[in-house]
Amino acid sequence: MLKVTTIAAISALALTAVSQPAFARNNGGAIAAGVIGGLAVGAIIGSQTNRGYYGGPGYAESGYQPVYTNCRFEREQVVDQYGRYRTRRIRVCD
Repeated sequence: MLKVTTIAAISALALTAVSQPAFARNNGGAIAAGVIGGLAVGAIIGSQTNRGYYGGPGYAESGYQPVYTNCRFEREQVVDQYGRYRTRRIRVCD
C-alpha cells in the first residue's frame, strides 16, 4: 500500500508542476535539468513498481532444514581465478 501511495504522490507532484512555454533558445541549462529530472522521476517510479520475477524476498518456504548439533566454522585457503590466495569460512558439521 505504501508503494501505491508513493507512486500516486510522485505522479501528482509531477502533473501539478508549473510549466512554462517552450522556447528554442538557451535557458541556462533548463532543458538539461528537465531531462535529468525526468529520468530521475522515471527511475524512482520504475523502482517502486518493480516486483521482481519471483515476487520479492521470502517467496518460498524454507522446507526441511536438517538440524546438526556439532557444527563449526573452519577457515580454508583457496586460490581464486587470478592466482591469489583467499581465505573463506566453511561450515563443517559432524
